[in-house]
Amino acid sequence: MYFFRRTALAEQMAKQLIQPGMLDQGLRSGLFLSGLRRTGKTTFLQQDLIPALEAMGALVIYVDLWADTKADPATLIHAAIRKALEDLQTPTSGALARLKRLKGLDIGAVGLKFGFQLTDLGARGGPTIAQALTEVVDLAKTDVVLIVDEVQQALAGDDGSQMLLAIKAARDAINPRPHTPGHFIFIGTGSHRAQVVGMTLQGKHAFAGATSVDYPTLGEDYVDDVLKGIAGEGAKVLPSLPVAVEAFNTLGRRPEEMTRALRQLQQQDPKDADRYLPVIAATLKGAAADVELRKVEDLGVLATAVFNRIASAQGDATGLFAADALGEYAATVGREVTADQVQRIAEELRNANIIMRKGHGVYAVTDPFVQDAWRGRKTFPAPAVKVEST
Repeated sequence: MYFFRRTALAEQMAKQLIQPGMLDQGLRSGLFLSGLRRTGKTTFLQQDLIPALEAMGALVIYVDLWADTKADPATLIHAAIRKALEDLQTPTSGALARLKRLKGLDIGAVGLKFGFQLTDLGARGGPTIAQALTEVVDLAKTDVVLIVDEVQQALAGDDGSQMLLAIKAARDAINPRPHTPGHFIFIGTGSHRAQVVGMTLQGKHAFAGATSVDYPTLGEDYVDDVLKGIAGEGAKVLPSLPVAVEAFNTLGRRPEEMTRALRQLQQQDPKDADRYLPVIAATLKGAAADVELRKVEDLGVLATAVFNRIASAQGDATGLFAADALGEYAATVGREVTADQVQRIAEELRNANIIMRKGHGVYAVTDPFVQDAWRGRKTFPAPAVKVEST
């Protein structure tokens, strides 16, 4: 599989996190990265940033809250922490070997021994995350980095919000100590910029005051590397770099969609590459969003009506269950609609990762790219252009 390595960027970020200068001290309060879906965030985390952090001796715990959207976020995070700690108890684990090599950890042929049972972590009366990770830092004498991918999912329920407070408590228990042998660093990434940024700006959230930045999306160097790569593999229809970069931007800087566009371009005459690639990119842009929008349509007319109210809102959507909203839905579906029916539809849309509940009665579309496509579809008729199926 092809990966575009971003080693320099990852090493720079790792140094800012593990060895922060005076201007980077705020990163110890938490780092939140936001970017649209399928722009390479998870690939960057797994292929570049995590190895860079581990090379500096950090113990990295990674969890993706979209790995199981029906599971409680707190359950997923507890499981990831337990798994990482189990590795530290295993003498032959790669994590332990790395700590021995990079940190000079002298524990002989055995693993770390904790003063609590891992099975008790997350259980009533068991150790808190703060207690467990403080012990890890003291025993391993290193930094612990917890990365939560699609962190905004934690806002979907009270347990997730409480989990974020527990993670903040771990930060506050470990980092201020004068002679701490390591620090606790929290990284949250998400696909909805407004929601992720809001987690650092709104005082009601656990990480209010933390650092929030846009995910540095792939750019011209990536597109250039792809063009050189497919040329080396024998591709005959190659666009110019400026046209390819513009097409990549049209596609929301999504690598998978760029690959599809270049694959379709191979069906054209080589001399027409620069003329056809922008057309293909514009068509695929709509098709990519259509994949998600079909999920809405598959749920039925009522789901489409509810989604339309959320997607059409200026900002967050409220009043989904109000009398005027129920009347609006009823006019669309041609029958009476109850609040309970709308609640069930909202849950189905949430389970499909199409919408998110940001608070009591407050909803938003998960992916702004999809929301923009929906609004565009309402304004302009969809073009009748055939594209390859996904």
